[in-house]
Amino acid sequence: MSENQEKLENNRDVPEGLGVDLPEVLPLLPTRDMVVFPYMIVPLIVGREKSIKALDEALKGDRIIFLASQRKSEVEDPAPDQISEIGTISVIVRMLKTPDGKAKILVQGLQRGRIGEFITQEPFFSARIAPVDEKSSVQVPLKLEALVRTVREGLGKMVQFGKPIPPDVMAVAEHVDDSGRLADLAGSSLGLDRDEAQKALELEDPGERLVYIHDILNRELKILEMQQEIHDQTQEEMTKTQREYFLRQQLKTIQQELGEKDDKEEEIEEFRNKIREAQMPSEVQKEVEKQLTRLSKMHPDSAESAIIRTYLEWMVELPWKKSTRDKLDLNRALEVLDEDHYDLEKVKERILEYLGVLKLKKGLKGPILCFVGPPGVGKTSLGRSIARAMGRKFIRMSLGGVRDEAEIRGHRRTYVGALPGRIIQGMKQAGSRNPVFMLDEIDKLGADFRGDPSSALLEVLDPEQNHAFRDHYLAVPYDLSSAMFIATANMTDPIPSALLDRIEVIRLSGYTTEEKAHIARRYLVARQMERNGIDAGFLSISDGALERLILEYTREAGVRNLEREIGNLCRKTAKTVAMGQKSLTRITSRNLPRFLGPPKHSGMTEPAKPQVGVIMGLAWTPVGGEILFIETSAVKGKGSLTMTGSLGEVMKESARAALSYIRSRSKEMGLAHEMIANRDIHVHVPAGAIPKDGPSAGIAITTALVSALTGVAPRAGLAMTGEVTLTGRVLPIGGLKEKLLAAKRAQVKRVVVPERNMLDVEDIPSYVTKNLEIIPVSDIEQVLKEAFPRGALQKKRRSSGAKRPGAKRGTGK
Repeated sequence: MSENQEKLENNRDVPEGLGVDLPEVLPLLPTRDMVVFPYMIVPLIVGREKSIKALDEALKGDRIIFLASQRKSEVEDPAPDQISEIGTISVIVRMLKTPDGKAKILVQGLQRGRIGEFITQEPFFSARIAPVDEKSSVQVPLKLEALVRTVREGLGKMVQFGKPIPPDVMAVAEHVDDSGRLADLAGSSLGLDRDEAQKALELEDPGERLVYIHDILNRELKILEMQQEIHDQTQEEMTKTQREYFLRQQLKTIQQELGEKDDKEEEIEEFRNKIREAQMPSEVQKEVEKQLTRLSKMHPDSAESAIIRTYLEWMVELPWKKSTRDKLDLNRALEVLDEDHYDLEKVKERILEYLGVLKLKKGLKGPILCFVGPPGVGKTSLGRSIARAMGRKFIRMSLGGVRDEAEIRGHRRTYVGALPGRIIQGMKQAGSRNPVFMLDEIDKLGADFRGDPSSALLEVLDPEQNHAFRDHYLAVPYDLSSAMFIATANMTDPIPSALLDRIEVIRLSGYTTEEKAHIARRYLVARQMERNGIDAGFLSISDGALERLILEYTREAGVRNLEREIGNLCRKTAKTVAMGQKSLTRITSRNLPRFLGPPKHSGMTEPAKPQVGVIMGLAWTPVGGEILFIETSAVKGKGSLTMTGSLGEVMKESARAALSYIRSRSKEMGLAHEMIANRDIHVHVPAGAIPKDGPSAGIAITTALVSALTGVAPRAGLAMTGEVTLTGRVLPIGGLKEKLLAAKRAQVKRVVVPERNMLDVEDIPSYVTKNLEIIPVSDIEQVLKEAFPRGALQKKRRSSGAKRPGAKRGTGK
């Protein structure tokens, strides 16, 4: 090696002891991230020009140099205030200069020192150094001895945990009795960061320094113990996995020798057989076989293999070609439908039409129906009867409160715990590709940030698209066209128009009293007696009791509350039988309150006699038709109009339009202008806590206002519905069948309806209009003619002295 490449400078032994006189001023070498302790031999690499000059100055003399750490290691040229005050007086043992201008040195700490003042800063640091003598320890000798032994044991444990402490350092530590020197030795071996090492160097009391090093040693031991535990666990898992692998390979070899197959091969072969038996479409089978190939190459215990295994199980268990055979005997199907449901002729006719077409043309797509009607009219049970009549499986899926699109389309397999949507789950549950699939409460669907389920149903309920329905979990098309979808709803308003356009709506109105009595006698009583364990010999309910039960205890469109009350009667009978009574319990119209308490509804809802300003109107609600009374009063005042009863804006507008019409025709009605202008009019609809709205109360409000202003009471037993205009025309309304049923339940005999609604009357079954006089009207004049007794308004007009239109003043002509 040439002299230019490296140069060995003055290799002399370290002066023995500290008895030599140390110079008062020493060259200073700032160290980065390094604290040198007394008696420690440490290698350093010096690269800064100022530091190299400090080395050269030290080598000119007795090799003594002062080493002090700088507070911020990133500073290239530290200022005096950026250098620690306490450092180590050291001796340079060796120095080797390298070709790149740096120097490698080996230094040994001699004694702690404190910077008194800086003498020079250029071309190198030199400072006046005062040696720091160690103070006497304040620790109790026994405690200090215990600390010394504990630190020695701790250093030994660190070596056992793999800490790279040189053997010669451990040998020195075993024979060092001085606590301060042992603390310095341990501190230099623990790999402390600069701040911790500097703090240890600045502690002058050896006992305190040893306590400080002891605390750091305990912390490091805990960290090493945790590292060892983690390493042992990892090694144990690796050893276990390797052992299982070798055992599995040996088992595989043994099975091959015996001609047997292992569990994985059997599983793969079983999947292959199921795939062939499932008769999947070619596109689907290609994807399934691809996933099966991936499974065969995976470790059976891996997480992804479990995901693929679950996916394959879903695919082979879905009914791709399996279907039930339809019962195409139309007469038998009609018998089944009649057994389960009374009336509902329109629905039964539609099912028979489908079966008739299916009998003539194979492969017909299933219809998508939607039963709309109030609660308790049999929408859900009708779907079950349709499935029984056709010989198909029945699946019911409730959509009430569903807000997540994944409930319909499923989750993608990338998510943990992913599953197909409820449509595919229902098809798997049915086990056939042509079930009757009921989507209950489709009008109760919600929507939020997770998607819109009603939009996902568009593909399900579209006959042109559902032959290739794609669930997110399956990721392949599935044919839903053979399934018969039946949705149910209480109203069509909440259903999105795009979804409503894809379904065939069949409306189920409420039942009349006669129909309810027939349904109760034929179905409900027998079912509740069976559920409550009552034989026919213990309970008898008369027809009069059923009729009173319907009219006075369960005023509703359907029969749900009626069945509940019949169940109440059966439970009371079951209690008496269980207490020992064996005689027949007869329930009649007379003793019914003894079992159910006082009636909940009045049998006659209209006033006992006609009242001025009161008229019966008809309203439609989601749970069926209802009657409501329009009450008006006219008192002296300033001509204001007050409306109460939780009326909506549309209903308030109808009242204003009615009053404006009356004012414009006041002379024809025999009303003086002053009579209307000087009257405060109040319109009220009872049951004020229930919101009411809609235009169909227009003619009822008009009639009530005329009655209040003229003082003429309307005819008894009359109800009306229809929208009124400012010119007196009567416009058509909706929900006529439900309103007529409400009138029939209230025992009304005559109903005034818009003339343009007479086409709807033709579609209403005869049992609804039986014993009900329906009066068509086209303007308010006809309404008033039917509402008031003959000649009552004319008599009032003559008694009020109102002039006939066109008569001249004073002539009477």
